[in-house]
Amino acid sequence: MIYVLIAVHIIVCLLLIVIVLLQQGKSADLAAAFGGQGSQTAFGPRSASNLLTKATAWLAVIFFITSMTLTVMYQHQTAHSSSVLSGSSQSAPAKK
Repeated sequence: MIYVLIAVHIIVCLLLIVIVLLQQGKSADLAAAFGGQGSQTAFGPRSASNLLTKATAWLAVIFFITSMTLTVMYQHQTAHSSSVLSGSSQSAPAKK
């Protein structure tokens, strides 16, 4: 189960990278290169969400869910395994 979740997590990571790189920045037009802001407000224009922004939001949610699930599964798996210190012998304190 962990391996399937790791595979989904890696696929979501790669898709998230690609989709973020495909998106256009807020000031990516030609006027912004010369310092002109046009009719933009202080934080840029508010436009309707397109497919890439919705996909980014959904992939981010899936990324966080798979990250938390993998963390819990690894914590649960290591709780049942032996500790690193369980096989070590205890030594006597140093004498002065």
